[in-house]
Amino acid sequence: MGKNELRKGMIIALEQIGLIERKKAEKAMHTHLFESALWKQADSIGITLSTTKEWDTNAIVEQAWLDGKQVCVPKSIHHTRELHFYEITSFRQVEKGYYDLIEPIVSETERVDDSAIDLMIVPGLIFTQEGYRIGFGGGYYDRFLKDFKNTTVSLLHSNQLVDSFPVESFDIPVQYLITEEGLMRAERS
Repeated sequence: MGKNELRKGMIIALEQIGLIERKKAEKAMHTHLFESALWKQADSIGITLSTTKEWDTNAIVEQAWLDGKQVCVPKSIHHTRELHFYEITSFRQVEKGYYDLIEPIVSETERVDDSAIDLMIVPGLIFTQEGYRIGFGGGYYDRFLKDFKNTTVSLLHSNQLVDSFPVESFDIPVQYLITEEGLMRAERS
């Protein structure tokens, strides 16, 4: 089965999680993140602002601001398929962009050097125990993660964890996974 078929199947599976279960899982994921050393040691976070298909990240952004962390969100550069991160200090500094992604308003925000982001919260649809992920397509995060040297983590429901899928040479794994059940270090064999 190819990545597109796997994506479609996971989107359907996630849509079948009821609202109460979804909120409960999000709350547990957020708690595990906020209580982790990863979070406590980070002065800055990189995070994609969620849309309806993804786990809520607004609560993470709000907690980061409360904790005095710098919040950096990506702007997609389509012709190169790159991500440039910008600091936001308010949700008024974002707008709907490419593919209805919520992105920073470049004229109202400051670009942040990738090396200044301590903790990158990486979105995805499907994950393995080794930290490999299938995202929403486009390869933007794989391109970004290739040169990113700091800590990476993904939040996911345990249903999004699979034994394996075809991994390609350009796929970059995350270092940590957080499910509703807890935090785990991705283990590569």
